Amino acid sequence: MGKVQQIAREIVAREGGFVNDPDDPGGATKYGVTIGTMRRLGLDLTEDGQVSVADVRALSQEQAVEIFLTHYYQRLGIAGLPEALQPSVFDMYVNSGANAVRLLQILLVEMGHDLALDGVIGPQTQRAANQAYTDAPDHLVDAYGIARRNYYYRLADRRPASRKYARRLDGGKGGWIQRAETFMSPSYRLSEAEHRARVASWQ
Repeated sequence: MGKVQQIAREIVAREGGFVNDPDDPGGATKYGVTIGTMRRLGLDLTEDGQVSVADVRALSQEQAVEIFLTHYYQRLGIAGLPEALQPSVFDMYVNSGANAVRLLQILLVEMGHDLALDGVIGPQTQRAANQAYTDAPDHLVDAYGIARRNYYYRLADRRPASRKYARRLDGGKGGWIQRAETFMSPSYRLSEAEHRARVASWQ
């Protein structure tokens, strides 16, 4: 469990402290835990009978780590995926919810596995992912990382308000892109020139 706890702590560090960005559909967030998640879990930390922005502000790093370990890693089935793939899926689930799983399922279908694209890590998805990793141990994690990066670019293509997460003010790689590339081999990361060419059409 120590390695998984470290992954969760790294996610908390990447997410940072309290933010309430109007362009973020997740709303008020701290350490990657959204107000929606806290309401779903009934985390009334201020004990005032409601889960509000004040409760998000009151969340500690340790509480965030525990939420990720219990309600994401264990209950969502990430623990049943290939160990090498778990950090990226875990990190993206915190960032993008069930889209992280659907992205994996699409990739597995493209690799020849018969799966429903339901965003749920059930036994079929776990078996398919483990078989895919056995068949292509040197490629699955990078393939998922590339698919994840492309997902972020496409999301920003469709939603201009999200472009600030994929491209910095100076035109360089934004947090989403850097985050996806953290989990892939350096040879598959885009150069700054390639990134700038990809986002050149954005206003």
